[in-house]
Amino acid sequence: MNLFSHLGEEAKQKKGPLASRMRPRSLHDFIGQQHLIGEGKLLRRAIEADQLTSLILHGPPGTGKTTLAEIIANSTDAAFIKAHAVGTGANDIKQIAKDAMNRLAMEDTRTILFIDEIHRLNRAQQDVLLPDVEDGGIILIGATTENPSYEVNTALLSRSLVFELNALSTEEVISILNHALHDKERGLGMYTCRVEEEALLHLAQKAGGDTRHALNALELAVITTKPDTDGVRHLTLSVAEECIQQKRIRYDKKGDGHYDSISAFIKSMRGSDPDATLYYLAKMLLAGEDPKFIARRILIQAAEDVGLADPRALMVASAAAHAVEYVGMPEARIPLAEAALYLATAPKSNSAYMGINKAMEAVKKEYNGEVPPSLQNHKQDEYKYPHNYDNHYIEQQYLPHEHKNKTFYQPGYLGYEGKVIEHLNWVKNPLKEEK
Repeated sequence: MNLFSHLGEEAKQKKGPLASRMRPRSLHDFIGQQHLIGEGKLLRRAIEADQLTSLILHGPPGTGKTTLAEIIANSTDAAFIKAHAVGTGANDIKQIAKDAMNRLAMEDTRTILFIDEIHRLNRAQQDVLLPDVEDGGIILIGATTENPSYEVNTALLSRSLVFELNALSTEEVISILNHALHDKERGLGMYTCRVEEEALLHLAQKAGGDTRHALNALELAVITTKPDTDGVRHLTLSVAEECIQQKRIRYDKKGDGHYDSISAFIKSMRGSDPDATLYYLAKMLLAGEDPKFIARRILIQAAEDVGLADPRALMVASAAAHAVEYVGMPEARIPLAEAALYLATAPKSNSAYMGINKAMEAVKKEYNGEVPPSLQNHKQDEYKYPHNYDNHYIEQQYLPHEHKNKTFYQPGYLGYEGKVIEHLNWVKNPLKEEK
């Protein structure tokens, strides 16, 4: 039994937006998300066996969350109810749950409830779902663009499997666009089109992994381009730029554009140039670079090039990385910019980077030696407890005998590290108080 609403479905297939018409009808036609629905993967096995448990589909817009729900609707023997969080109240949920229990008791038929944008349900509405999800009266499928760890009740999450969908790659989006261009039943195959490779690439790149955005732009490009005398519609790069309303940025995520831009971004922060830092950050974001990748590079930069000259830099970078996960684009550009500017304008020191490299080199290439007896766990009586001495310091050997004269950490003199030098000198050679 399938209660998926088919009202107007035939008309939608003929007159609806291209993105709606081109929705895959089976897993065989589904492009992308192979980490979830590839051969032998858990979600694919569950769908094909019609043995779903409650699950949350989490990912950016246009990555296939609703499409997967519709594929499930077309392949399950369970009753399938589709609802949108906007416009679905607690009473609606209670009625769906009541109907589901009656259906199970009288017809021995399970009920799958798909809630799109489940993060828009408030906590009270989500709590209404919990008892029926827990006892199996409802198999919940929730779709959300937000991080479910923040937006979905912990109790509901613990009773659901969470599957994360990724933004589609440029190659995957191009494949979908090509399919739409040639599909005469649901796509644009009734038009004779000549599409420049750069135009298709531009649409795919600017869509940012959002299939819906790319297909809508393609449809607009095709239907608004007048055919020539031979009836051919020419889709050029300029047409693609106009239809997706973004100029092409020369940037290849797998080539020099990617590596050169991130290299320039890193070197601009290291070189204390805030303007160049912002320029390369803007270029990468507008070109569709993964903001999580940028956040990771900022984190590394904070430890490697600012380091202990300003220990707060790592905290700022970490907070920006968290913000990227929490708010997503386009708002994430702001904390990314704040963190990048903090690093660009901070005092610099690579002492932590150099120190750990020297220490690791010594451990790898030289005889490690034994831990000094006073530091060994079973010889605590020989250990001198620093807090029992003036300035909470007492000289004793910490490095193995073979390395006792080596220096791995050499602090700089800028920012906080200047105070580190003063402190280390003071505890080892405290000034005598004047009488």
